Amino acid sequence: MSDTISTETVEQFSVRVAAWFAGQGIARKGLDQDPTEHSKAVFHNLSFDDELALLRQLTDWIRTRYDAGLGAVAWPESFGGAGLTHAHEAALMRIEGDHDVPSPHELVSVTRHLIAPTLKVYDRTPQLRELITPMLRGDLLACQLFSEPGAGSDLASLATRARRDGDDWVITGQKVWTSGAQFAQWGELLARTDPDVPKHRGITAFMVPLDADGIEVRPLRQMSGGSSFNEVFLTSVRVPDAYRIGEVGEGWKVALTTLGFERDSSGDNTDVGGTIDQAIELARTTASLEDPVLRHQLADLVITHRLAEIATARDAATPDTTGVGGSIRKLQWTQRLTQMSEFVAAVLEGDLVVDDGSGSFDWTEHVLGAPGYRIAGGSDEVQRSLIAERYLGLPAEPRGDKTTPWRDIPR
Repeated sequence: MSDTISTETVEQFSVRVAAWFAGQGIARKGLDQDPTEHSKAVFHNLSFDDELALLRQLTDWIRTRYDAGLGAVAWPESFGGAGLTHAHEAALMRIEGDHDVPSPHELVSVTRHLIAPTLKVYDRTPQLRELITPMLRGDLLACQLFSEPGAGSDLASLATRARRDGDDWVITGQKVWTSGAQFAQWGELLARTDPDVPKHRGITAFMVPLDADGIEVRPLRQMSGGSSFNEVFLTSVRVPDAYRIGEVGEGWKVALTTLGFERDSSGDNTDVGGTIDQAIELARTTASLEDPVLRHQLADLVITHRLAEIATARDAATPDTTGVGGSIRKLQWTQRLTQMSEFVAAVLEGDLVVDDGSGSFDWTEHVLGAPGYRIAGGSDEVQRSLIAERYLGLPAEPRGDKTTPWRDIPR
């Protein structure tokens, strides 16, 4: 894009973006679409083929937007971006949110908003750099290979091992709760490269091609019905050192970078699960507005969502300087999901668990899926600890393993 575009004001940019959307002939929500038809599912409940079709539809849209200069608004021009600001990007997202575009998918969000920015921060080799633009354009999808059966919230306890062998690393271990691994081409992986130092210091990060020999992906069936998560088994997988992210032993810093991007983006997921319009419609169709308790509960829910919109606008205008803004927004978001579930359960009661054909049963996909995000990206308890220590300045929780070599920690 030309240098003149990079000097656009947010208002000028918004006018240009709105005109582009109008030229694409994309229907507007609220005018050409019933807002109550939005999926209530927090996690997809689709067959493999249907979820793949959704992903292809979404990545086709990402490519269309990217090729029009609207795919990486706040990225430098060297990555195909527009060289604009996050305020411009927020304006684009607001306009896009008013239109009937393909449904979001967590794997695409992880690729474009978590892993691609992490690779930009750790711009170490040409091989890593060459992955970024295809990620932004939707040509390449990547998942997070972080959590393990014995290392969830205590991620630094991970046991997957990486051993140096010449110019390669040989990786063996198991990952779990990996969103979208069955559709991804790459994964950002954390592995232990030195068991003789404290757990946070002996980790190294890599980009791993998921078609490499020795990798097996097994989808996990969730209680909400779908298979968004996976187990990933790695057996003597060879990865060139050129795909190492950051320095050897500094994988924890890389992980914190990625998790920081995840928390920063979590509060923007206002369309995940049922919407506030659907909750209001539910209250109207069930006569819940006549119940003073339910009416008060719905009012609290509406206020919470309105405050979230205000907070999102403020975040776009004022960069976070606390270092924990993402944790605060993520915690607020999971609380909104819980609040929505509690309201729906109070309204529907037994109808929530019986599919009588009225459509009420669809809300189970929200109620059963919402608790998952209280764990994903760092549990609510982890977020509260970060806020307490880094924002409020409270003493850190005592940890007996802070200086103990990983090898000597009981497991």
